[in-house]
Amino acid sequence: MNVFLSIDLGAGSGRVIAGIHRDGKISLEEVHRFDNPGTDLPGGSYWNIIGLFRDIQTGLHLAAEKYGDAIVSMAVDTWGCDFGLLDQHGRLLGMPHQYRDPRHEGIPEKMHCLMSEAEIHRHTGIATNFYNTSVHLLAEKRNESPALAAASTLLFVPDLLSYWLCGRKAVERTVASTSQLLNPSTRDWAWEVIDALGLPRNIFGELVDPGTVLGPLRDEVRKQTGLGEIPVIASASHDTASAVAGIPMTGPNQLWLSSGTWSIMGLETPDPILGDEAFDARCCNELGANQTVRALRNISGLWIIQECKRQWALDGEDLSYAELADLAMEAPAHTAFIDPDDAVFAAPGGMPEKIRDYCARTGQLVPDTKGAILRIATESLALKYSVVFDGFTSLSGKSFDRLHAGGGGIQNQFLAQATASALGIDVTAGPIEATSCGNIIVQMIATKHIPDLAAGRQLIRDSFEFQQYSPQDRSSWVAARERYDAVLKGATS
Repeated sequence: MNVFLSIDLGAGSGRVIAGIHRDGKISLEEVHRFDNPGTDLPGGSYWNIIGLFRDIQTGLHLAAEKYGDAIVSMAVDTWGCDFGLLDQHGRLLGMPHQYRDPRHEGIPEKMHCLMSEAEIHRHTGIATNFYNTSVHLLAEKRNESPALAAASTLLFVPDLLSYWLCGRKAVERTVASTSQLLNPSTRDWAWEVIDALGLPRNIFGELVDPGTVLGPLRDEVRKQTGLGEIPVIASASHDTASAVAGIPMTGPNQLWLSSGTWSIMGLETPDPILGDEAFDARCCNELGANQTVRALRNISGLWIIQECKRQWALDGEDLSYAELADLAMEAPAHTAFIDPDDAVFAAPGGMPEKIRDYCARTGQLVPDTKGAILRIATESLALKYSVVFDGFTSLSGKSFDRLHAGGGGIQNQFLAQATASALGIDVTAGPIEATSCGNIIVQMIATKHIPDLAAGRQLIRDSFEFQQYSPQDRSSWVAARERYDAVLKGATS
């Protein structure tokens, strides 16, 4: 038996998961789960990165007690874009800001005065979004941040945690590619963009590929956890890159979907998709495992449903996700639609009322029940998937015959079925723990337990169960898409 530890942090919680490889299969065991709520302070919204590291060490200690010498390696993956700044002595200069921190407001427009959005996309392959590292670094610069002035090194959140584990300061390419500051063609920093924004060159350091062995655990961490000289691997450190590595697609004409708080849809390709059409489609080119590129679109995902659940809990009715799905299925179909990516839905708080306001503003039937609100949110997300699907069909010139979805969002079977019906193609769902699976197989490649990504994906196919969904009631979904397009066109005109 060999054990590989996946340290997987999301924007709401974190986990240490053991990937156990034996008898030609892998299984997953959750060792430790902890919250990652973030904190609002007078200076903005921050991540409690020190608390997260403490929780990681707790998880590693529990893993050491349970698995002992069977542990082969470990790797960290997290969300993208957010970063910490270190001084010349390697000390952290303040807590990392959250990507939803309001300091981004108004910055994209100022950034495009320094370099046009089209030119930035040409160099980085990334569409401008409020959460991009480029936007937040420019906000730091414009605010005359003393941390930025004193910084010697920028590390993204997974890189920072890996540095604290093993002592090596390195930036893994998949997470760097989320920043809008990396060139996906050269796989190096996009110096033209960095210089145009007036950002200090010295903070952008060594880049490494997924699967790089960073080094053994520091002595202090070994004492805290009871582990030996276990190597820390730079996995596909952006959680979506790990998720895509862990989605076992079986052919070239398949799209992938990472389904969670964010939904990310795309295709795996050897080269970035650039040019005017890609820019107009807001196609983002992020790097993946095994020298691949993930041409993708970010979509709001289950965020809206999660926020509805949270609001209703605050109002005194704490419903489970299964109960929410049942309410949605019982409500009438195709009564009204929203754009999940509309800026009005980006901030937390009051989500049910925001949906009602959107429907009223766009001249649609205003939902008056929880089920109707949830049905609108779910169907609108599936229809947004169909818009993005059509865009990738046009960009790639391919005829896609299957969408392979992974991540926690696939547990919403109503959404999975709606996705198949809205896209008009079959959907394969699984594994739920795609991110941890991808993290683990990159470690297995790095430690020479499997030869390559193809072998890792075959191992995942052999180890987990998958659900299949086929399109249903296509004519009503085609009609719904026409109405959806009209609503969104009217909302932005």
